[in-house]
Amino acid sequence: MDFDVVVAGGGSAGLAAAVASARLGARTLLIERNGLLGGMASAALVHSICGLYRLPNGTAAPVLANAGFAAEFAKRLLAAGGASGPMRMGRVEVLLQRPVAFAQLCDAIARETPHLEIRLQSEIVAAEAGSITLVWRGCTGKVTGQAFVDATGDAVLAAFRGAPCEMETTRLQRPAYIFALGGVEAGRLGDDARLRLARQISQAVKANTLPAAALGAHLRESPQAAEAFVTIDLDGGTDFNPLDAVCLSRLETEGREVAVRLAEFLRREVEGFAGSYVAAWPARAGVRESRRIVGCYRLEAEDLERGAQFEDTVAYAAWPMELRETATGPRLRFPTGEEPCGIPLRALHARDDEALFMAGRCISCSHEAQASVRVIGTCLATGEAAGLAAALKVLHGEGDAAAVNAAREKIVHEHR
Repeated sequence: MDFDVVVAGGGSAGLAAAVASARLGARTLLIERNGLLGGMASAALVHSICGLYRLPNGTAAPVLANAGFAAEFAKRLLAAGGASGPMRMGRVEVLLQRPVAFAQLCDAIARETPHLEIRLQSEIVAAEAGSITLVWRGCTGKVTGQAFVDATGDAVLAAFRGAPCEMETTRLQRPAYIFALGGVEAGRLGDDARLRLARQISQAVKANTLPAAALGAHLRESPQAAEAFVTIDLDGGTDFNPLDAVCLSRLETEGREVAVRLAEFLRREVEGFAGSYVAAWPARAGVRESRRIVGCYRLEAEDLERGAQFEDTVAYAAWPMELRETATGPRLRFPTGEEPCGIPLRALHARDDEALFMAGRCISCSHEAQASVRVIGTCLATGEAAGLAAALKVLHGEGDAAAVNAAREKIVHEHR
């Protein structure tokens, strides 16, 4: 099958890239290894959308950081009843969402988008200059394209194409394991209740009633009645490698083991949880950081801190650098100014591969900068920009930042 643009990875960044490309009229293929779209927001049960809104600066209402697909997706998710908020949490605004609703909206948008085809449950096993080899259920097939977007989170396509990549070896962000609890009594997870619960969990860990991995577990009510999400930050260990199947297998089984023990503890010891039960496991653990692609520009921590602006800005990073390298919980580094950092198109274009663009958590950036740009709201924005750039390159021979931003404005006007 021949396409203009091929997008690898059907998470928030990949969906945004594929939809943006197809809306410009490019014949677009979106490849996803799971059986549903949405990535971390659906498969890993990440239930809060971060990075959609600028940091509060005294304004009465939250302000969206990025126009275009990110704003459109948030509006439609809220209208469908799949999200609530935005909610102020300290110095940030987040949108709480239901993973089932997120995946449903992804399907709806994909269905209504002309020129877009989807290949679910398809894994990339090889790539050449103009083609990708896929495998599914013991079968193989090849698809060709003129431009490609890697939104796999692990830079899978870039690695197969031989594009330079980088990855931390000792400071990787800790992975998360998130599961859903049903049967939780309403009103049991207010601020005071969460503080009491954190103390109970801490005491249980000290008494060896709960494993150490349960320390720092965070519970949050879902927009769905009687439902809560539980997030556990796992210690990948000194040999943690998010690209290694043995390591990932250990991570998944450990996550479920800790979750079962924590769910039993809540049911037995915590008021309001007597009738609770595990309602859903994630399809996979939430890996926060992995391999990144070397681009024409590398976004640095200093850029995020000072709110850097670039001539080729095509998206904005509005989330603080959320570093989760240790068991002590997140360490937030906020910008020193009020303006969100621009993300240049050069950081979405592979340095040594003219036909390869990237979006999501594998864009060209440092370890610290990635702790900001990896969140879903920003991934929606970088995905749209990369998809527009790829489609413009195929359809018009080039797609600079001005053309990308103009195309976004045109699409916004058409989809109001």
